[in-house]
Amino acid sequence: MRWGVEQRLEFVEFRLFWEGAINRADIVDFFGVSVPQASKDLTLYQERAPGNMVYDTRGKRYVAAERFVLRFLDPDPYVYLAQLRSVAEGTVPAHDSLIAVLPNTDVALTPKRDIDIEVLRNVLDATREGASLDIYYQSMNRSRPDPIWRRITPHAFGYDGFRWHARAYCHLEHKFKDFLLPRILDVGRKDKPGASGDEDWLWNNFFDVVIGPHPDLTESQKKVVAKDYGFEHGNGTLSIRYAMLFYVLKRLGLLGDAAKQSARTQHIVTVNRKETEAALKQAEYQL
Repeated sequence: MRWGVEQRLEFVEFRLFWEGAINRADIVDFFGVSVPQASKDLTLYQERAPGNMVYDTRGKRYVAAERFVLRFLDPDPYVYLAQLRSVAEGTVPAHDSLIAVLPNTDVALTPKRDIDIEVLRNVLDATREGASLDIYYQSMNRSRPDPIWRRITPHAFGYDGFRWHARAYCHLEHKFKDFLLPRILDVGRKDKPGASGDEDWLWNNFFDVVIGPHPDLTESQKKVVAKDYGFEHGNGTLSIRYAMLFYVLKRLGLLGDAAKQSARTQHIVTVNRKETEAALKQAEYQL
């Protein structure tokens, strides 16, 4: 089958699985195909997934049959919820979402970081080409309170849940560092690279953080926290790049001894806390 047809069959199954119904107009509106083509797609779906949908004459639409069996999708609740989030945040228009009927949704918004599109394009180009790049960067370093021109060799990107940064070799300090994209005020010329990403030990190596329910929770509360976070045998393990360790722990509220915080607000703790603190020091972060 052509990929376009396969994609439309997945769309049919998505709507049947998550919303229970679909009609020709859904396919026409989303893919811009003709009405006859949409009818062919529905017929083909019936042939490939017999018994999965029945025609509702009153609603003039196809509805999911009682014995619905997935044929084209491997549905993931996080994929569905990610679409809801993207629409709620405004990063994806509602008409581009696979979801027809969007439930009333809101998200805890954070201020939108101002990233210059030309800065991003140039950093991406340098990353793809393995080149170095001059950037006019505003750091928060006390010894450099004003923006300065410096050269970096970027090789990767990181996101801490709030901000994007470029992971790069710094030609000024001769080590790998994180450079926040909004703080790159301008870009200059590209040139020969410095150290490559293969030499970035903190990026290429991982540390296992063992997390578990807060010890002050009741047994039933610990069980639901374990279920909430997908822990097996009461605890769970997060394999995290050393270069991302600080960001992950900060976002989870696990910097320092989380067991000393209130179990009402901090539901998880770091089980291997001493080893994690040693890993943070190795990653050049000091608590």
